Amino acid sequence: QVPLVESGGGLVQPGGSLRLSCAGSRKFSVMGRMGWYRQASGQQRELIAQIIRGDSTSYDDSVKGRFAISRDFAKNTVYLQMNSLKPEDTAVYYCNQVPPLRNYWGQGTQVTVSS
Repeated sequence: QVPLVESGGGLVQPGGSLRLSCAGSRKFSVMGRMGWYRQASGQQRELIAQIIRGDSTSYDDSVKGRFAISRDFAKNTVYLQMNSLKPEDTAVYYCNQVPPLRNYWGQGTQVTVSS
């Protein structure tokens, strides 16, 4: 069973919004320090948002004020609300623990911001 499954990506115009979901499996709880990462074409994967125990959050400067990470323990799911999207947000988005567990990377979900 895949530990983490991302969904919710798609094609959106600049200025638009998307909400990504990351569902944990029965063997993986999202209660720990969790993060959203993204990897643009030809770039390294980078951590852009994280949530820790007590639900404190932090963000990379590139998404601060536009993205919001949250989670629902009952659904064992982490979310990423993305607003005011820009073309430079185009990437494959992944979730994982922080720091990431090497064998827990999912397939990610593609986000494309284009007019």
